[in-house]
Amino acid sequence: MAHEFDLLVIGAGSGGVRCARIAAGHGARVAVVESRHWGGTCVNLGCVPKKLMVQASEYGDMVEDSHAFGWTSTRGTHDWAKLITAKDKEITRLNGIYVSMLEKAGITLLTGHARFEDAHTVRIEPSPLAPDEQPFTVKARHIVIATGSTPVKPDIPGAEFAITSDEAFHLPARPQRVVIVGSGYIGLEFAGIFAGLGSDVDLVYRQDLPLRGFDEDMRAAMKEAITARGITQHSHASPTHIRKEGSGYSVTLDNGQTLEADCVFFATGRRPKIDSLGLETTKVETADNGRIKVNSKRETTQPGIYAIGDVTDHLNLTPVAIAEGHNLADRLFGKETPRSWSLRTTPKAVFFSPPLATVGLTEEEATHHGAVDVYFTRFTPMRHTLSGRTDRKTVMKLVVDQASQKVVGAHVLGDDAAEMMQGIAVAVTAGLRKVDFDRTVGIHPTSAEELVTLRTRTRETPAIN
Repeated sequence: MAHEFDLLVIGAGSGGVRCARIAAGHGARVAVVESRHWGGTCVNLGCVPKKLMVQASEYGDMVEDSHAFGWTSTRGTHDWAKLITAKDKEITRLNGIYVSMLEKAGITLLTGHARFEDAHTVRIEPSPLAPDEQPFTVKARHIVIATGSTPVKPDIPGAEFAITSDEAFHLPARPQRVVIVGSGYIGLEFAGIFAGLGSDVDLVYRQDLPLRGFDEDMRAAMKEAITARGITQHSHASPTHIRKEGSGYSVTLDNGQTLEADCVFFATGRRPKIDSLGLETTKVETADNGRIKVNSKRETTQPGIYAIGDVTDHLNLTPVAIAEGHNLADRLFGKETPRSWSLRTTPKAVFFSPPLATVGLTEEEATHHGAVDVYFTRFTPMRHTLSGRTDRKTVMKLVVDQASQKVVGAHVLGDDAAEMMQGIAVAVTAGLRKVDFDRTVGIHPTSAEELVTLRTRTRETPAIN
């Protein structure tokens, strides 16, 4: 069988683009097919525009805080349309960079929706990026599925009235009253964005604390931070139906409460984007949640077909998809041992105001491996001793394996937490011990220096057998 390409990548997000570029660098004949956005979700409907909007939401507080430092500045009004225009301009610039990078690498760019005809043949059909494209087929020896994920809504009456993160980036105007359902990354980040820009925000979530899966101390600290941001929280609650009420909406919760809103925003999870891929024509297997099953080498159950990134529902973070794509390309086409990553110590951040960043194990997770020593501190950062925002605390926690004294988890809630955590992630990945932190000289005066001055153990937590 003749193949037009050595590698066909379906999806031009961060993971797919990295896989394609590295493979091309090894001399492979590579094509990438994209149906909607060059750069994928992260660049167009995720990390990048969201971070820009988080930054926009913080300037109002900066103006107010400046008064305590002697400035006579005045907080003005926010122009939502101007923000969205500026954001769109930057995204368009990044789209062009992604296309340019691929072209310079000698990669063939295909636009359209990809559908498998068999394990080595893909039909390219019209899509939003290429609505007038005439269908055609391509063949490849290896095919990588990197189509990412898509938001999901709960199946309740009136769900069609709600938006998801996909639509939030293109709202024509900022809604004054926003009900956000869900307290994961997306829910919290958009709650902070809208609140910072002046909206009245109600945050609805099912559990007692936000951010399921994070360290319990940090979840509790985040709950306090959400309140300090002026957001009303409704824990132990879920929506049962949404009704259109004039120009707005009413959201009924299962606790009997009704919330009024101009915008209802579901941040209730995402699912792998595999619809209409034609996987039934192959031997690729999926799990109940639509996740494509892969082994540690990113191989699916169909020889010659691989999957990386969110479509595998493993660690749904852009840098993880990039690492997986890079490693796969090295393994398929490189002549040397593939580069490896420590996915076990992947750092992550929630870009709330203040942000939360973490690496390694939570306290509970660590106790499954043995007893742990916990070092914990909570304080008002220097800036806010003058600004008067004494409810804006910084919280830091180190989780130390008692037997080896290795720092197996680090967690920070506070200004610049994500910037701090990248360096701490190197230390945790390297397996450094608490004594290595102790003998490191701090940078003064910073919040970060607290991470190397935590001398007194806060508590000891026994192992869970």
